[in-house]
Amino acid sequence: MTVNLEVAEGVGTLRLDRPPMNALDVATQDRLKELAEEAGRRDDVRAVVIYGGEKVFAAGADIKEMQAMDHTAMVLRARALQESFTAVARIPKPVVAAVTGYALGGGCELALCADFRIAADNAKLGQPEILLGLIPGAGGTQRLARLVGPSKAKDLIFTGRMVKADEARELGLVDRVVAADQVYAEAHAWAAKLAQGPAIALRAAKESIDTGLETDIETGLAIERNWFAGLFATEDRERGMRSFVEEGPGKAKFL
Repeated sequence: MTVNLEVAEGVGTLRLDRPPMNALDVATQDRLKELAEEAGRRDDVRAVVIYGGEKVFAAGADIKEMQAMDHTAMVLRARALQESFTAVARIPKPVVAAVTGYALGGGCELALCADFRIAADNAKLGQPEILLGLIPGAGGTQRLARLVGPSKAKDLIFTGRMVKADEARELGLVDRVVAADQVYAEAHAWAAKLAQGPAIALRAAKESIDTGLETDIETGLAIERNWFAGLFATEDRERGMRSFVEEGPGKAKFL
């Protein structure tokens, strides 16, 4: 399989496995969607890591496969391409990308679907589609602009240039830079910590932020208000407040 889902300690690792560069061909895209949806459904998965292995995250789409497609073929495929990445973005649980080596084109777009990005100090990221006479097609023009702002996004997309990990952090494209041999361990630790948190409240927080960013502030506040009130019906809320009153902050243990 080109993508695998491995579960340990409440953390599901979506592992890309298409050597040598994890090129995201159609089969890989479809498999990614399937497993992202599975991770979202499974109760034993409470947080997710996206990982491409020690050497490379994903160097982009399979250009040879794309070269053989004409306009009609891509009209039929473009929606499925976007939907495979959107399935990752919509996992209703915390998601962290562990970025090693190259994360270019579709690889960068996949990292953008995570809630948090930890990169190796030798990682390189970018959206080089313009160099092929194209633009990003798996969400890059939208998610990158929302993450780093329109001017920085246009710089990266217009030029197609790659940025090293330190610049990516300065731009806000990644959140943390660590030694290359520590990327997965750091990402798994981040996910494992959140996997111990209140699952419904984490889902509520993620949906409130993500959905709110797509709308006006009044609608966003309504989304937040509804989730906030709704959480008072959960066992986690009862457990968290009882622990706070009886033991002090930060000691609640959630199921």
